[in-house]
Amino acid sequence: MSQYKKVAFYTLGCKLNFSETSTIARNFENQGFAKVDFNDNPDIFIINTCSVTENADKKCRNIVKKALKINPDAFVTMIGCYAQLKPTQISEIPGVDLVLGANEKFNILEHIENLEKKELAEVKANNIKETKDFIPSFSMGDRTRSFLKIQDGCDYFCTFCTIPLARGKSRNSSISETLNEANKIADSDIKEVVLTGVNIGDFGQGGDENFHQLVQELDKIKGIDRWRISSIEPNLLENETIEFVANSNHFVPHFHIPLQSGSDTLLKAMRRKYLSERYEDRVSKIKELMPDACIGVDVIVGFPGETEEEFMKTVNFLNGLDVSYYHVFTYSERANTTAKKMAGSVPINVRRERSKQLQIHSEKKKRHFYSTQLGKIKTVLFEAEENEGTIFGFTDNYVKVKMPYDKSLVNQLIKVHLKEIDRDGVMKVELVEVVI
Repeated sequence: MSQYKKVAFYTLGCKLNFSETSTIARNFENQGFAKVDFNDNPDIFIINTCSVTENADKKCRNIVKKALKINPDAFVTMIGCYAQLKPTQISEIPGVDLVLGANEKFNILEHIENLEKKELAEVKANNIKETKDFIPSFSMGDRTRSFLKIQDGCDYFCTFCTIPLARGKSRNSSISETLNEANKIADSDIKEVVLTGVNIGDFGQGGDENFHQLVQELDKIKGIDRWRISSIEPNLLENETIEFVANSNHFVPHFHIPLQSGSDTLLKAMRRKYLSERYEDRVSKIKELMPDACIGVDVIVGFPGETEEEFMKTVNFLNGLDVSYYHVFTYSERANTTAKKMAGSVPINVRRERSKQLQIHSEKKKRHFYSTQLGKIKTVLFEAEENEGTIFGFTDNYVKVKMPYDKSLVNQLIKVHLKEIDRDGVMKVELVEVVI
C-alpha cells in the first residue's frame, strides 16, 4: 500500500517541532511513502500542533479545513503538543481521523493500518508521566540549515507554561549519541546547525554530562561550518560556555535568552529561576567578550499583576540592555497553569497595547544593532530561496542581508561588506570574496 501513497506534513510552532516533523517524514519515506507538498493532493495529512501559540484550537481547525478542501478523502492525523494537551478537543474537529500524543507520535506508522476516513477520530494519548524516552531528531528539508534536537521536556513548571504537561520531564541522549546524529547532518551539504530543545541548557540534568561539554564536542565535528545555540535560560548559560563560544571557530556569536519580565516581582510570580541582575550579567559578559554578538530576548506582556509600573520596569530594563531584538508574547490564560488562578488579570486591550509598544521598541533595537554593523566585513550563509530577484542570507551574528539573486551563492559562505540598511530593515551588501 505505502508504495503508492502520498503524505504531506504541516508544522505549527517551534524549531523543535520542525526537527521532529522532519524525522517522522523520513520514517514515512523509508517505508515507501511519497512525501509531497501540502497542496499536492496527499492521501495522508500529518499536522504537528503547538500549544504555545495563541488560538491553538482555531489554527488546528483552519488547517484541517484547508487539508480537506485539497482532498476530502485524505486521512488526517494530529500530533504534537496540543494533541497531547487537548486530545479529546482535537478529536472533535470535523475530518480528523487520528490523534497521537507525545509518546505515540514517533510510532505513527504503527497506528496507520488503513486510510479509510473514520466516523469518530481514534485517540491514542497516554498520561505525560509515561513519556520518558528521548527520541533524537533533526531537520533536513532546508539545504542550508538543520535543527538538531538535543533535549526534550522541562522540569521547571513556570506558572504560565504548559510545556511540561505537553512534553514531559527533561531528558536527552548521551553526548556520544548526540554526536552520531550530528555526524549524519555533517554527511549532507548542510552548512549550519541550530541546537534546539525545550530547555537545552538543562542537557545532562545534573548527571555526568552537561551542556558545556556537549558544545565542546560538537565544535570538533568536521563538515559543519556553523553551530548556533537557540534559546537558552539565563540561569543555565554559564561563563565557560560564553567564553568557549567567543573563542570558537564554529559556534557563532548569537544567543537567544528568555527574559520574560524586567520586574523581579513578576519573575518570582512566574517562578523563573533567576532575577533581572543575573540576566543583565549574562548580557554584559557576552558583549564584553563578543561586542558584535546578537542577543535576542523573549518577553511576556500582560502577565497577572503586571501593573503599569511593573510593565515600565520591563521597558526601562530592556532599554538599558545591549540586546538586538525581542520576541514579544502576549500573555494568555492556559488551562492547568498556576498563573490562570492568579489575581491581577490585565485587560486584553492593555495586553495588546503593551505588546505593540514592545514590538516597536524591538524594531528600534534591531535597527540600532544593524547600524553598529555598517561598514564591517562579515561572512554570510546565503539561503536557497529566491524572492523577486533577491537572495537573502544571515551573517554569523544574525544580521539578515540581501543581494541581487545569483544561484551560485546558494548555500555558500561568502564574505560581504555591510553597506546599507534598506527600508525593510534588511542589510544591503557587496561581495568581498568566497570563503568556501
